[in-house]
Amino acid sequence: MNFECIIYEKSQGAATIKLNRTKVLNAMNKQLWLDFQVALEDAKDDPDIKVLIVTGEGRAFSTGADLKESKTRTLEAYRDYLEELQEASRKIIRFEKPTIAAINGYAIGSGYELALACDIRIAAEEAKIGSPEAKVTSSVTGGAFRLVQDLIGPGKASELLFTGEYIDGKEAERIGLVNKAVPLDQLDAEVRQMAEKITACSAISLKLIKKGLRMARGEASFEALMDFEIEACLTCVSTKERQESLNAFEGRKRT
Repeated sequence: MNFECIIYEKSQGAATIKLNRTKVLNAMNKQLWLDFQVALEDAKDDPDIKVLIVTGEGRAFSTGADLKESKTRTLEAYRDYLEELQEASRKIIRFEKPTIAAINGYAIGSGYELALACDIRIAAEEAKIGSPEAKVTSSVTGGAFRLVQDLIGPGKASELLFTGEYIDGKEAERIGLVNKAVPLDQLDAEVRQMAEKITACSAISLKLIKKGLRMARGEASFEALMDFEIEACLTCVSTKERQESLNAFEGRKRT
C-alpha cells in the first residue's frame, strides 16, 4: 500500500500507523484522515493483527489541524474536513482490536484527540500535550468532550480545555491522561513491550473484552452489559483455542 500522509507497517501481530507530514509536524489535513481510514480497515480485516499502534514520524505525534490550510477553507470545505475527521475518530474509538497511542512529541488539538481515542496511551516524558482550541477560536472534536472527562474527570478536563495550556508527559501520567510516561529514547521499546503482551493473548477475548468495556462506558444499560458478559464468556470458552490456552497457563504456573 502506498500512502501520501502516513507510513503503515505490520510486524509480529502488531500494525503501526505513523502520521507522516514531518515538514508540518504531522499536522492533519483531509488526505491524512483518508489514508488513516484505509490503514484502519486493513488492520481490522487482517486476522494476524491483534493490536494497532498509532504514532508520529519525526519529532511530533501531531500538532493537530493544519492551520495554514484552515485559513483558506470555505465553511463547506471545513465541514467536509471535519466530517472525515469525525468518521476516522469513530472508527478508532470503535476499532475492535486494542489500540496504543505512542506519543513521541507534540500531541496538540486533534492530534491530542486522536491519542485520547486510543485504548492505551504511552508518552515520552518530554511530549507536549493539550488542546489550544480556545486560543485559536475553535472547539474540540474527535469525541474529546467525553473522552477527556472519562480519563481525568470534569474539573481537570475543564481546566485544560478552558486555559488551552499544554502539559508534559510526566504531568499527563500523574493526572491519568496517559498510562505511562518514559524518556523518549525508551518509548519505542516500552510500546513494543506492551504490544507483545497484548499479542500473546486470545484475539477473540481481546475483541469481546474491548466491546464490553465500550458498552460499560454508557453504550448499554447495566443489565444489557451483564447479559453480554455471559455471551462473551461462552463465546470464548467454546473456541478450539480455549484448551490450548488453559494448558499453556497451567504450564506457566508450574514454572
